[in-house]
Amino acid sequence: MRQVNIQSLSKALQELRGHTLNSFECYLSADKLTVPFKTGLNPPVWELGHIAWFQEFWIARNLQRSRGLACDLSHPRKASLLTEADVWFDSAKRAHSTRWELKLLTLQKCLAYAAQTLAQTLELLHHETEHSPALYFYWLVLQHEAMHLEASAYMAQSLGLPFKSLWQQDTANAENVQVSRPQFQEQSAEYRTARVPSQAWQLGSKHTNFDLNDKSKDASSNAAMEERLFCFDNELTEKTCSIQDFEISLRPVNWAQYLDFVNSTGHRIPNYIRQTGTDFETEVFGSWLPLNKAAPAVHLSWADAQAYCAWAKCRLPSEAEWDCAAQTITNFEWGRVWEWTQDTFAPYEGFVTHPYTEYSAPWFGTHKVLRGASHFTHSVLRHVNYRNFFTPERDDIYSGFRTCLL
Repeated sequence: MRQVNIQSLSKALQELRGHTLNSFECYLSADKLTVPFKTGLNPPVWELGHIAWFQEFWIARNLQRSRGLACDLSHPRKASLLTEADVWFDSAKRAHSTRWELKLLTLQKCLAYAAQTLAQTLELLHHETEHSPALYFYWLVLQHEAMHLEASAYMAQSLGLPFKSLWQQDTANAENVQVSRPQFQEQSAEYRTARVPSQAWQLGSKHTNFDLNDKSKDASSNAAMEERLFCFDNELTEKTCSIQDFEISLRPVNWAQYLDFVNSTGHRIPNYIRQTGTDFETEVFGSWLPLNKAAPAVHLSWADAQAYCAWAKCRLPSEAEWDCAAQTITNFEWGRVWEWTQDTFAPYEGFVTHPYTEYSAPWFGTHKVLRGASHFTHSVLRHVNYRNFFTPERDDIYSGFRTCLL
């Protein structure tokens, strides 16, 4: 979903909202609308209200959406359908620790608000033109909802709630069950790697959303439109990196490898894993099941990854190395877990913040970059250029890693 049109956006927005409401059902069925305060969690009604608010804020209330990235953030916006929506649901202004204190609207009113804001969005989208810079904001709210959809999975995992993900990329290949993809069927003793030669690698994207504001006579041509890919601000612009030859594993570290490290060093057993005699089980959404040792190890922090590397005498790839390998090695397998890299999250040279200013810039210097995707990442969000970022201690997310030889 980097190259979109009105029809594909409309379909994706409706399908994604169906997935969001389906994931919300796990809290209703378990009577868990009140959840404990914890890093990585939000009250479920707040989550749903925030998704609806974000969509309304950038679409229906945004009187300058037709300007795309040239939108003036200081312009007055239309009033919200909910009088207190900005106070309740603006995550940049409503501190995480205070979201439990809010006297939120009832569940039924929250569901109605979400339905109304989606209806507004779809109606306005219907009247846009294919070449309008406004399409950037429809793409943005789609991506935002996809991020929260994945968060609903790791929130349910953290709470031990039964959970069904209709959008999951490989439902038969969840982290605990028998796998169906051949590359994870068998546990091989061979440490499969590929060597990447020294080169200058272009990290980032040459495609910029700013092209949507191009007023030249050729700006709306088919060829020009094909070049216009929607990107996040932290992916722009291209950064030239000098890469020395390196050898990288073709798969993320699996459970067999990681548990060998745990057994050898006494490093803590990861969350949701327990030993049963000579074997291991994993807890997935409240149920304990046999651990598939050929599957990628998951729920690991950046520090866990570094400790493994110190023991195994290897290292994490840099972001540029991961990107280069993912785009040049044909049998480079990614997409089952988010993969920690060495690098601290930082802007590329020439960084320009997009209208959603809270997305990237506040987190530069404090977060670590993860690349790839997890099996709970919705297809609209998956892209080889996507840069995920979390603080290094986070292990509730679907994070793992792969290694490079020293």
